[in-house]
Amino acid sequence: MLSHPSLVHPPNLMREAGAETPTWHDGLLLGHAAMDQQHEALVATIDALRSASDNACVSALEVLASHVRGHFAAEEAWMTDTGFPARECHVAEHRAVLASIDGVRRRVAAGEVEAARRLATALADWFPAHADYLDAPLSHWLCRRRLGGQPVVLRRSRPPTPHPMPPGAPC
Repeated sequence: MLSHPSLVHPPNLMREAGAETPTWHDGLLLGHAAMDQQHEALVATIDALRSASDNACVSALEVLASHVRGHFAAEEAWMTDTGFPARECHVAEHRAVLASIDGVRRRVAAGEVEAARRLATALADWFPAHADYLDAPLSHWLCRRRLGGQPVVLRRSRPPTPHPMPPGAPC
């Protein structure tokens, strides 16, 4: 479903043990308030799509698509405005996700509602690694540019985060 070569499907760190839907937890915080708020909303839209009835699926998919486009636009503006060095790699992954969403929208319009739920599952699997490997460096960059240091993130609890990508893996 998500076709960019850098997209991996790590263990789903957005779901609590036994949960059927993504769950926001403070282990996903990156220390950039606006980004963290948008990520929390993303998890909620993924959850809403996974649990939507067949009749509500089209609407939930449109809400997800709109949120993702807005969030990616915000990140891309931050990258452009601050000269973020890894911008092209990060934007390429955004484009791959948007292409997947657009493809699923076409399939759902043709009556294949289950494609939307598969997309939600793929996004839930994809998001934690994207946040760790692409958004965390952006968060650090933005905080360093604005405040002169890395973000400080206080967490109540954080599930173990296996890193499916080896250090130094290409984008």
